[in-house]
Amino acid sequence: MIVPHFINGTELTSHSDSAPSTGPVFNPATGAEIRRVAFADSKTLEHALDVAEAALPGWRATGMAKRAQVMFNLREIIVSRSAELAAVISEEHGKVLSDALGEITRGLENVEFCAGVVHHMKGEHLEQAASGIDVHQTRQPVGVVACITPFNFPAMVPLWMISTAIAAGNTVILKPSEKDPSAANWIAKAFKEAGLPDGVLNVVHGDKQAVDHILSSTRIKAVSFVGSTPVASAIYSTASAHGKRVQALGGAKNHMVVMPDADIDAAADAAVSAGYGSAGERCMAISVVVAVGAIADELVEKITERTKNLTVGRYDDPAAEMGPVITKESLDRIATFVAEAPQHGAEVIVDGREWDFSHLPGEGYFIGPSVIDHVRPGMPCYDEEIFGPVLCIVRVDSYDEAVEMINANKFANGTAIFTRDGRTAREFEFAIEVGMVGINVPIPVPIGAFSFGGWKNSLFGDTHMYGPESFNFYTRRKVVTSRWPLPDESQINLGFPTN
Repeated sequence: MIVPHFINGTELTSHSDSAPSTGPVFNPATGAEIRRVAFADSKTLEHALDVAEAALPGWRATGMAKRAQVMFNLREIIVSRSAELAAVISEEHGKVLSDALGEITRGLENVEFCAGVVHHMKGEHLEQAASGIDVHQTRQPVGVVACITPFNFPAMVPLWMISTAIAAGNTVILKPSEKDPSAANWIAKAFKEAGLPDGVLNVVHGDKQAVDHILSSTRIKAVSFVGSTPVASAIYSTASAHGKRVQALGGAKNHMVVMPDADIDAAADAAVSAGYGSAGERCMAISVVVAVGAIADELVEKITERTKNLTVGRYDDPAAEMGPVITKESLDRIATFVAEAPQHGAEVIVDGREWDFSHLPGEGYFIGPSVIDHVRPGMPCYDEEIFGPVLCIVRVDSYDEAVEMINANKFANGTAIFTRDGRTAREFEFAIEVGMVGINVPIPVPIGAFSFGGWKNSLFGDTHMYGPESFNFYTRRKVVTSRWPLPDESQINLGFPTN
């Protein structure tokens, strides 16, 4: 079976005469190839662009109430069939079904936000800016936009991007990860069922060749991306050099500070939940626990106890709390970080490589959660984004040392502090140089009415994703100054206009 593209409301494997190039799609829980995905060549990509350009005038002219109705309809479709979409996600990604359902819920927050498009697209008006002169500003779509989405959230991140882009009146080329492509097609079909005209949302699958075509095409006016920092940086540089708007979200190394006055049990629960959910394959996962002062031993003991009691298994096992990682390459890379930690001076307290998965059928990409203690900056397990179920414990003597370390890190996506002291929490919020901050909240992903984005090497571009900032990204502002003179009022005046 080949996962096809979805262009102009129909499925096709290629717009060329030749057979399409394809790539494998694996079930991470078994290691088995379960289907192939079509890779778009230049003719297929240009066909998708032709379709998107042709659909743009009609969609841009569509009334806001109609656009809002599409979002309302889409929400009802996804809610009523969320179990079906979750199964699609879990089969190709490996995350457990409860996690997939949570992903869908967070994606729906943006669909619900976009249902308020009548409010979000409002402009401004100023009467009598000067004598007899009025000024108003409108929001207009930027045109054809591209959304390049990651493997770790095959439904949520597309819904973050495409819902806003479409609500704002753009047409979209969606290029999902080739590792788990089927959720994107499912969403595109749901949009069609919700009343979205054909050609407004087009899904093209592919690898780097397809991305390069998107980045260089003069027909695409804006690019949204989520992925690793090296790729985000490259996409930002290339796309902006071709005159596009770009928002490219990169990697993360999220720290969770635990103060001596914190509820240690609650902090340990939070660290384990935020560190190992979705096998740590989240850009907002906690990967570094910063233990301040004398509570370190107790905190590590509680984290270790909870980690060892986790159930790792297949997504279709109701008892499983964590599934496999996405690929064999990811598995090997994560295992290398754990294996090499001791030679850099760290101590592996829980070794995920030692977990036994022999009872599971197939050759799935399973690794247990790991805890590495006595980690310091300069160690690979600290400096690099592992993107797997590994919790690093850093011990510091003071709050100031914790803040200094976090602010020195090249990543600045999310962070959290656990404390009972309001003043400490306020100081942390004020001083920390990170885009998203949690106070006794380990994964501070903003609700849909706010926007998502980090700082430093976690974001390239100046616009965060979904929510209010996303409508700024997907629209251009146009300012109109108007005057209606009386008969015979006009006269030549070479001076600069003033009041």
